[in-house]
Amino acid sequence: MTTVVPGPTVAGITAAVLPVLRRLRATAGQREAARDFAFGEVAELARHGILLAGIPVADGGAGGSLREVLDLVVTIARHDSNVAQALRGSFGTAFGVTNDPAARDRARTLARIHAGDLFAGTVNERTGGPSGSVNATLRRDGDGFVVDGEKYYSTGGLYASWFSTTAKDDDGRTVRFQVPLDRAGVERVDDFDAVGQRLTASGTTRFTGVRLDASEVDTGGPGKPATNPWGGLGHLYLCAVQAGIAHHVLDDAVAFLRDRPHEDAVDPQIQHLVGRIAAKAHAVRSAVLIAAEELGRVRDLPADAQRAAGAAASITIAQTQALAAEHAMGAATLLIDIVGDADGADRHWRNARTIANHNPRDWKLAKTGAYLITGEEPPTSGLF
Repeated sequence: MTTVVPGPTVAGITAAVLPVLRRLRATAGQREAARDFAFGEVAELARHGILLAGIPVADGGAGGSLREVLDLVVTIARHDSNVAQALRGSFGTAFGVTNDPAARDRARTLARIHAGDLFAGTVNERTGGPSGSVNATLRRDGDGFVVDGEKYYSTGGLYASWFSTTAKDDDGRTVRFQVPLDRAGVERVDDFDAVGQRLTASGTTRFTGVRLDASEVDTGGPGKPATNPWGGLGHLYLCAVQAGIAHHVLDDAVAFLRDRPHEDAVDPQIQHLVGRIAAKAHAVRSAVLIAAEELGRVRDLPADAQRAAGAAASITIAQTQALAAEHAMGAATLLIDIVGDADGADRHWRNARTIANHNPRDWKLAKTGAYLITGEEPPTSGLF
């Protein structure tokens, strides 16, 4: 008789990582103050299979819905928002192989996910050119290539095993490549300095004469589709991190008043502030999960229906982003009203403020208004 070994489940993965998350939460404030990265805990999260949550069952994953995966992200951020954001590139890689069965190197990427590898990548450069300029170079050398250049805001780069980015080849084309981060000539620099989210491992990645195998470089193939129904997923991910921050704020407010009993704990005004924080946290998480359900349905639609549904989902995500920024920062401000500067409470506001700066919210709300009034579809750029 053949024994069937059950695969992972989202509930099982969540239960497995909760002890790790509790350790992260217990030290989050001290680590932020000391700039102490949680290398061991992040590696442990990967070994417990967090990236398998949304991978199809046929590929050895838990087969979770987009809603379930993003709710897991909220849970991670509720314990440590820096870690949750640092994992954005890794979850993005998992989303990629889930949503595109024909993705390049899909089998190899799945094997790396199962092995507990983490992923990072960015195309950002600071070279004085227009947005999107690529100055990193990729030149052919024998059977392979050599890359030189610098990339900035490499979220999760210090934790990752693999890095994906772009460079200009000998013909001036922008090509994408992926390289292991322990390759000779790759340097990871911990130089990210922002108001908040300082431990997202988002520093500089420098390439100096890095040799690449031909299989690590995507030199061509079909161009990008005219529309990308999944374009807003990275932004919705950040909203999930904001939701986690709002819930962390709520947890801190409740713990402060429960564990240090004094007259404030029974003051109706203080209790009202806690209720407002709870409502804000609930609103952000609910908005994220509703947007996730809408975007998740796009994948199952026929190709000719995906464009319109993807545009509508992008508009929902834009509204979610505005709501998430407002309520996460608002909840964090109310926490300071309750506890003052106890236990570095200001870090929640700084973290929420930094995430809110990732994209131009007012511009996206203007595009939302245009869509609702005239039916004009939103842009498919990375900003939307």
